[in-house]
Amino acid sequence: MTPRLAVRALRGSGLDRALPYLMLGPTLFLVLGVIILPLIDGLRSSTGFYRFGHFVRSVGLDNYAQAFKDPVFIESLVTTGRFVFLVVTIETILGLGLALLVARERRFIRRIRATLILPMIVTPVVVGIVFRLIYASDAGLLASIARSVGMDAPQILSNGSSAFLGLVFLDVWEWTPLLFLILLAGIQSMPVEPFEAARVDGAGTWRTFVDHTLPLLRPAILVAVTLRAIDALTTFDQVYVLTAGGPGTSTELISIYGYQTFFQFQQVGYAAAMLFMVALVVLVAAGFAVGLMRRRPR
Repeated sequence: MTPRLAVRALRGSGLDRALPYLMLGPTLFLVLGVIILPLIDGLRSSTGFYRFGHFVRSVGLDNYAQAFKDPVFIESLVTTGRFVFLVVTIETILGLGLALLVARERRFIRRIRATLILPMIVTPVVVGIVFRLIYASDAGLLASIARSVGMDAPQILSNGSSAFLGLVFLDVWEWTPLLFLILLAGIQSMPVEPFEAARVDGAGTWRTFVDHTLPLLRPAILVAVTLRAIDALTTFDQVYVLTAGGPGTSTELISIYGYQTFFQFQQVGYAAAMLFMVALVVLVAAGFAVGLMRRRPR
């Protein structure tokens, strides 16, 4: 049978309409098993009271009401919000600056690009261990440098404010390359006609950046910021390895508090309610990011 006859036979049997859905079947089953079913189970667990990991009774929305009355939960939300705002803002500014610097095609520029993305490919747990060794006040890298110049060793991880800033610096070092790659792709996909017209009109570098680069790059910036904010909201590995939420609760993000509530305090239902609310926020943000990526530039 020729390809043309095969296409006609496929259309006549109606399989052409079902074929796209059949090809999406394996992916849909994967999404169902990895995302949908855990969310349903988390929702069911969030309305129950558990003792030693065993279901005792249903409590309705009491776990959700308890969360908003819990000062530690509120504090962890504030800490998470501060963390997300700082890292996303700094990483966006640095990523945009680096993307603008290496946007032109040059032989040595390609090597610089390859070097800039190296932090992103390192496992987050390894990054946390390395920075814990750097920040260590006894034999850490910063302590050794300080002693070599006659200064006292910095107590980064023993102070709440410095530990939080150290965590922010770790995240900026590791994930600025992600913003850099997204924004570099956006810069390289921009049309050249507006910039040529601006050059003919005698517009300066700053005027061209404000009038043309930023407006054309706005969709890429929105997508990059949204994706990075989603990832920062669920940060766990680096925090757990570096500070485990301490000292005190200075670096206790919502992911750390949920983990401690679930595994250490054995409050399964309450932890499920907290993390389910965070999951809903992540899903809404993910839907927003998908909408931005599907939107056609004007």
